[in-house]
Amino acid sequence: MAERILDITGLKTHIQLASSLVRAVDGIDLHLDAGETLGLVGESGCGKSMTGLSIMGLLPPGGRVVEGSIRFEDTDLTSLSQDELRKIRGNDIAMVFQDSLTALNPTKSIGYQVAEPAWLHRGMSKKEGLDRAAEVLDLVGIPRPRERLDDFPHQLSGGLRQRVLIAMSLVCAPKVLIADEPTTALDVTIQAQILSLLDRLKEELGMAVLLITHDMGVVAGRADRINVMYAGKLIEAADTRDLFAHMHHPYTQSLLGSIPQLDQDANAVLFSIPGLPPDLADPPDGCRFAPRCHLATEQCRVEEPPLTGDNPSHSFACWHPVDGLGERPTAVRGVERARAADAAGPPLLQISELVKEFPVGNSLLPAKYRGSVKAVSGVSVTVQAGETFGLVGESGCGKTTLGRLIVALDRPNSGELLLNGEDVAKMGGRRLRRRRRDLQMMFQDPYASLDPRMRVGTILSEPLVIQGVGNRTSRRAMIASMLKEVGLPLSAVDRFPHEFSGGQRQRIGLARALMLNPAVIVADEPVSALDVSIRSQVLNLMKRLQAEHNLTYVVISHDLAVVKYLSDRIGVMYLGRLVETGSGDDIYNRAAHPYTAGLLSAIPIPDPTIDRSTDDIGVRGELPSPINPPSGCRFRTRCPRARELCAEETPQLRSFGPGHAAACHFPLIDPVPALANGAGTAPTAAG
Repeated sequence: MAERILDITGLKTHIQLASSLVRAVDGIDLHLDAGETLGLVGESGCGKSMTGLSIMGLLPPGGRVVEGSIRFEDTDLTSLSQDELRKIRGNDIAMVFQDSLTALNPTKSIGYQVAEPAWLHRGMSKKEGLDRAAEVLDLVGIPRPRERLDDFPHQLSGGLRQRVLIAMSLVCAPKVLIADEPTTALDVTIQAQILSLLDRLKEELGMAVLLITHDMGVVAGRADRINVMYAGKLIEAADTRDLFAHMHHPYTQSLLGSIPQLDQDANAVLFSIPGLPPDLADPPDGCRFAPRCHLATEQCRVEEPPLTGDNPSHSFACWHPVDGLGERPTAVRGVERARAADAAGPPLLQISELVKEFPVGNSLLPAKYRGSVKAVSGVSVTVQAGETFGLVGESGCGKTTLGRLIVALDRPNSGELLLNGEDVAKMGGRRLRRRRRDLQMMFQDPYASLDPRMRVGTILSEPLVIQGVGNRTSRRAMIASMLKEVGLPLSAVDRFPHEFSGGQRQRIGLARALMLNPAVIVADEPVSALDVSIRSQVLNLMKRLQAEHNLTYVVISHDLAVVKYLSDRIGVMYLGRLVETGSGDDIYNRAAHPYTAGLLSAIPIPDPTIDRSTDDIGVRGELPSPINPPSGCRFRTRCPRARELCAEETPQLRSFGPGHAAACHFPLIDPVPALANGAGTAPTAAG
């Protein structure tokens, strides 16, 4: 038997607000053995993070543990004073937080922040602490660690900042590490590196890890056991392989079923959990999942099921258990949309050699002494009316800048951007304002993109007023119709954005983009900020509206499964350049560029039987600076196939089949030989 290092019994954590009491954690039992990884899974607001913060004694104002015990080895943490708890926190139990930028102190150097726990808990001198900081930074894979000691958080990329957070938590070699959504804000490649790093450190240091996440793909390959939370309660607990093979709670089943898979039928509606999680200030009677459960009966609505089961190692709280994914409600076929224009017809959107650079440095210096961020470097692509073009790549590769250029929020330095044959890049004044009604953007963060001082009715009417569409009466009718289209009640017009959930706010953002009946909608990470259950609802909505209104989408995302589900064609972008384009099958089954293959290998697949050794990570290291990108092929510094030619010559797009092109000197598959008439020698991004 493994040594039990953390044992939580009957934990109840309440948060007192001005007018209500939130029961954030409502009587949970869980344990953690030395050297194991326990996955804690559920939607936002289910109590996962509050469980971790309860262990650490870092609850928000108004929060307190009102019942239960948290035993670390032989000590009940709930009985300790703050001074006694500080001796354990950061020393024996450490936590890696979700957002590295807000978790790190912007006014302190990296060296100071990593060394601080060693100074406080181990009594090291300043030099000893900094030496230990450099040692741990090297342990977590930060290049040139001693040079980084004097850097500040804003000087590091997201992946390096997350490694710094992990280093801070490891300085005192803790026995328990709580990782709260440690990879949510990271690209898929950096996420794979961080998860592999945590696995390696757990084995080397003998830590126990509590891995908190909403992503079933993350825990599938990393956790020994999984506990599923819903509305403040544990509803299922089992060994990882047993849970995935024989999940018994409908919520666990639905959570996994809501995730788009790489082999997902693009014409089938994604399964989604109806409704929203309950308000924990006023939770429902009986089973808290009953209002959203397709199997719920009257018993479920009045009587709370206990956490039990025939197998002591697999417990669940359900009156009507299921068994695996086989009994999951079947997704119905969607409507396959008809193209408004034949693929061989004139494109709706035509981008040619588009370039966008942002100057950096002192504007008083001569231009030759100033640098520039090479955000978009000679991108060419065409999009037909009624289709979806997906754009994937890591953060900083230029995806969002290209999207902003398409909707004329930014001006290119050179190149053409034709909409129905008219160059939007050369327009200005009233002409550009009128043309903008055909180019709309759906932003990544719906909360930040909606004016918090305006009611939804005003937000939706604003584009109509600016473009002079209709009168007050007709605009009211258009807003009512649009709210119905996106699945929101008419009463939403009198409410403010903060009164809605994240999924509802994203529906408002989509409604605003649709108000002017645009020709093109650029959706920039439209579901990255949403839980998996809400994500599938928004994706289904986008597909339905496209089928009904023949919409044209440019979808930007780092989630390759989402892009494959939504898109007809996909472009892979790296450091300002398109390196591969093709259909979903081309990209996912016949990838030609090593970068594309690396992105695919890093996807967290919700299947615990798949080997996730570090050898599977195809893209290592960090994205080079776009101010001074590598010569030749910009991917060569991270490419396992790079040779001298890659540094000397920029690869051009070559054909690998109909509509499939890639820019690589040493591709993974053989290119199609050039035809006698020259066709296929220089394919465009449209193929």
